[in-house]
Amino acid sequence: MAMGTTSDGTMNMNMNMQSGMSFEWGTNAIILYSGWPGHSPGKYIVALVLVFCMAVIVEVLSSITSIKEGTGVPPMTAALSHACVYGFRVAVSYLVMLSLMSFNVGVFIVAVIGHGVGFFYVKAKALTIKQDEDMNNNV
Repeated sequence: MAMGTTSDGTMNMNMNMQSGMSFEWGTNAIILYSGWPGHSPGKYIVALVLVFCMAVIVEVLSSITSIKEGTGVPPMTAALSHACVYGFRVAVSYLVMLSLMSFNVGVFIVAVIGHGVGFFYVKAKALTIKQDEDMNNNV
């Protein structure tokens, strides 16, 4: 009998999954990698703050517009800077998604709130800029 097989020839898959495929409450979650945040409520709160901040960052980076013409920035430099920002945004987006795969309700809630806060910040800033431009055009 080969190693890893049972007497009936099937694979011996010892699956010790600590989390199921349904949402769970509580501070005992595995977020991003095994052992973190562990069983500590303090580390769990730090993890929630981190997920919140990552969600806000995703929304803020999503709003970055192209560099306007006439700023003296060469097109290749502008394209490279936008590609770097895009790559960073995608990486942070994937980290938020992987955090959500912990199926922890707290992580889900702070991710949604983080995206909402980030979206609100971006839209509020855009409205403020538009109002300032309108006031300058009317003067």
